Amino acid sequence: MKISLLIEKTDCVVKSGSKDKDISGIVYDSRQAGPGNLFVCIVGAKSDGHRYISDVLKKGVSALLIEKGHALPENAAISEDTVILESQDTRKALALLAAAWFGYPSEHMPVIGITGTKGKTTSTYMVKSILENAGYKVGLIGTIESIMGDKKIASERTTPESYVVQEYLHDMIACGCDCAVMEVSSQALKLDRTAGIRFEIGVFTNISPDHIGKDEHKDFAEYMACKGMLFRQCRIGIVNADDRNTEKVIEGHTCSIETYGIDNAEADLRAVGIEHIHKPGYLGVNFKVAGKMDFPVELDIPGKFSVYNALAAISICRHFKISIPDIQKALKEAQVKGRVEMVHVSDDFTLMIDYAHNAMALESLLSTLKDYRPKRLVCVFGCGGNRDRNRRFEMGETSGRMADFTVITSDNPRDEEPQAIIDDIVTGINKTDGKYIEIPDRKEAIAYAIHNGQPGDIIVLAGKGHEDYQEIKGVKHPMDERKIIKEILHDDSLR
Repeated sequence: MKISLLIEKTDCVVKSGSKDKDISGIVYDSRQAGPGNLFVCIVGAKSDGHRYISDVLKKGVSALLIEKGHALPENAAISEDTVILESQDTRKALALLAAAWFGYPSEHMPVIGITGTKGKTTSTYMVKSILENAGYKVGLIGTIESIMGDKKIASERTTPESYVVQEYLHDMIACGCDCAVMEVSSQALKLDRTAGIRFEIGVFTNISPDHIGKDEHKDFAEYMACKGMLFRQCRIGIVNADDRNTEKVIEGHTCSIETYGIDNAEADLRAVGIEHIHKPGYLGVNFKVAGKMDFPVELDIPGKFSVYNALAAISICRHFKISIPDIQKALKEAQVKGRVEMVHVSDDFTLMIDYAHNAMALESLLSTLKDYRPKRLVCVFGCGGNRDRNRRFEMGETSGRMADFTVITSDNPRDEEPQAIIDDIVTGINKTDGKYIEIPDRKEAIAYAIHNGQPGDIIVLAGKGHEDYQEIKGVKHPMDERKIIKEILHDDSLR
């Protein structure tokens, strides 16, 4: 593709060379650079692409995009044929270049973006379930995986780099997808990973202080502002009317706004008559949709937060003219790996796996489960190594305060000693009167919880969720809690 066509909708200017030059591809990782490429110099938190200009020139790149204010290295072997482009913000320019390179895929199919602190993953899968049940072919980009037809790619982050997002959207169209639904993180919005996407629908689930600190957001105000960027990039905005920060988040929106909620009587779609269902080994919730639609819903996923996620999904799918029976059937069957995922091991008690890996998520989960009035609420969890130590104190205190019994174990210790992490969790739990036991080996901890389960208990394995590994000293060892549970049930030595 000619450089002139690529830069048409960007602020890129040609500093030297010919804009009529053809390039063979766009790269932003110097290790992937090759002959004829355009190399985009990205300024990151830990690395700066401008440092690798000499390296990529040796690999034969045809063009460089540098950020204004950055000089070319004096020793760089720049030929007369090398095209030098300049942009105010190369990260945003990368997104717009990628959109052009892949033919602006969001202009050829509806793209739904869902943002918020909690609920993004479950809501995207609910939307996918409803639309597919009605005959649509749906692509997905999210925390767990990205799905393009029969191809599934495990995710390293909630929203990939902009080039990858555009590539995935392009691949979805190529394999016949009618639409795409994606999780949109605040970091993705802040770092322009979704620039160049025209969202048909943008959704806000909720917000609470999270992702604040070094290399993330400087404060809660910036976090909210970044979430709000989605509503200046979509045609229809659908927001949670019950969240007290909603108005602040959507401030300056350029889209039409629709609402959903439970407590706000003026919401366009509301859930009324919520009923918690608790049967042996099973938790669910029933409610009725009121407002612009009127029908009952039954979910095999517990909790008030599941009602909110379902309302968000229904609000989206209403615009696709999905029939009520299709919505009901899809929501009844919707399950998300590692998100309040129930695993049947006994008719006496309920066991579930959840990704809750910080105090806020754990408190929300345990609070929801207490509504089901278990005999005991048992929480099995650990904390990740090489992460903020405060998270360990906070999670320990949260579990000690809200669970009836806690099994403290290991998560992803990474480069730290598992016992040192456990000791920090114990420091937090000792601020409460909570009862606990320490079992560093996670498989043994899960076995202990299962074999000591009592009638009426709800047991939560928190922190790992969809992950199928445990990271120790830089090595990811296979560890899928679903497989572990099966092994425990068939291995008498673990009793």
